[in-house]
Amino acid sequence: MIAYFILVHRYPEQFKRMFRAIHDPSNFYAVHVDRNSGPEFTKDIREFLRPYRNAEIIRAQGALWGGYSLVEAQLRGMKRLLEMDANWTHFINLSGQDFPLKSQAFIANFLKQNAGKEFISVLDQAVVRPETMDRIEYIYIELFGRIFETRIPRKFLKNAKPYVGTQWMIAGREFCEFVCNTQEVNRFKRYYRYTYIPDESFFQTVMMNGAPHGTIVSDDLRIVEWVPHNYMLRPRTLGINDAVYLTSSDKLFARKFDMTHDSEIIDLLERQIQMSTGSVK
Repeated sequence: MIAYFILVHRYPEQFKRMFRAIHDPSNFYAVHVDRNSGPEFTKDIREFLRPYRNAEIIRAQGALWGGYSLVEAQLRGMKRLLEMDANWTHFINLSGQDFPLKSQAFIANFLKQNAGKEFISVLDQAVVRPETMDRIEYIYIELFGRIFETRIPRKFLKNAKPYVGTQWMIAGREFCEFVCNTQEVNRFKRYYRYTYIPDESFFQTVMMNGAPHGTIVSDDLRIVEWVPHNYMLRPRTLGINDAVYLTSSDKLFARKFDMTHDSEIIDLLERQIQMSTGSVK
């Protein structure tokens, strides 16, 4: 069984299509709707999920890109999923603009064949991504819907080493229980609360500094095409021109999609998933 955590902040109809594509009665789903999206948006998602007994909306908060609020939302989602069921084995996080490339039968079979593995990008931050070290070496404050860089330096945690990757993962239940419920993690939570883009490094750093985990496969199994944007990188919006690339990939998910820009690619992926359901060997 799989536990899904989904961050949603816009495009409710697109989220609904994605949810149907990943829904399976044996799985569990925790959905976080960004509080900044407004009460009508939340009401719409809540009404949509009402018939699904294995899905819940968790308490909303504002989720600011680059801030610790994204880590907090994910931790609350993990914790609620652990409470919802005692038997699921894998945690997968998604955004409302992701879409699966494989059926749930395929994904469940893949995870069964790869039992004991964690699929998460893990890189030695100081060695492989030294240009990102300023994210953790200076104090950042999330306040009034913004991130403020103080340029106040500080030392990293004693007897620990920083790691970085992406915010996406397929993690085992044992790791989720550890990161949500173990006192040893509190020092990482306190430190990363004042860092920049901690959702790309907090979980990796906890995992590599004493948390129980399986064999780490440094691959989050997502297609993401990064393009320059305002001196940074952002995921390119995928469309029908990417159809062959997406449908022939061995990845499990892709991002990001925008139904208002190109709904044809979502139509195609839905058909592919429907055709493949039940055909997994």
